[in-house]
Amino acid sequence: MSFPSAPQPALFGRLLLTGAAGGLGRQLRPRLKAHCTHLRLSDIADLGTAAPGEELAPAALERADDMLRLLAGVDAVVHLGGVSVEGPFEPILQANIVGAYNLYEAARLQGVKRIVFASSNHVTGFYKQSETIDARMPVRPDGHYGLSKAFGENLAQFYFDRYGVETVSLRIGSSFPEPKDRRMLATWLSFDDLERLVVASLTAPVVGHTVIYGMSDNTTTWWDNTAARHIGYRALDTSEPFRAALQERQPALDASDPAVMYQGGGFVKQGPFE
Repeated sequence: MSFPSAPQPALFGRLLLTGAAGGLGRQLRPRLKAHCTHLRLSDIADLGTAAPGEELAPAALERADDMLRLLAGVDAVVHLGGVSVEGPFEPILQANIVGAYNLYEAARLQGVKRIVFASSNHVTGFYKQSETIDARMPVRPDGHYGLSKAFGENLAQFYFDRYGVETVSLRIGSSFPEPKDRRMLATWLSFDDLERLVVASLTAPVVGHTVIYGMSDNTTTWWDNTAARHIGYRALDTSEPFRAALQERQPALDASDPAVMYQGGGFVKQGPFE
């Protein structure tokens, strides 16, 4: 005779999700609620209406006072906030560099001990697509955005070494409903695998500062995550079902095109900006 299993208790009291109005924030918002009693949502864009168990807390990353209030009473942070595309340096400086510092300093002051930081594959965008790399290799940012994420990873390392704030830095590839081009056969991260990666990063017993590439179980890949196996992330999706259609759509690629040559794709060609 079988009995229904008891509901699993939430793992966290209060989680903070920054960038909650962005593309990935909107995907994680309903998914993370299952893992906490209270989900605090922050962005400078419209967050809509709070669902049961949600707290709406608009805040500007570049304002230190906003961050200090935002981190109060928080058990862990999923930090997606900031500029998420390549562009002029000044907005990226304020949101991604000053903003990341403000968030980590607020975490220190408020006693928050675990952050999941949305870094990017563009931290290593100037490695070639003919190479397989891991997170221990030197960074090679492909633009202002990649530079800001490299700073964020160094910031995370410093706050762990100096203050014991643990971070998993996720070098997210391309997280969309499906791959958009042949490059994304290597970089694609499904939304379900994104959730698995974030939850594993939040719940792994010990992480220190770990850097892991955010990708699904793709047949083609440029990134080796062996050194981050202690996180416990296991991708269950793959870009392979989309391969035939994408190869038909892009039957030939120009190997001399920097967007084809380098892992960062089109980011390596953007700028300079006026």
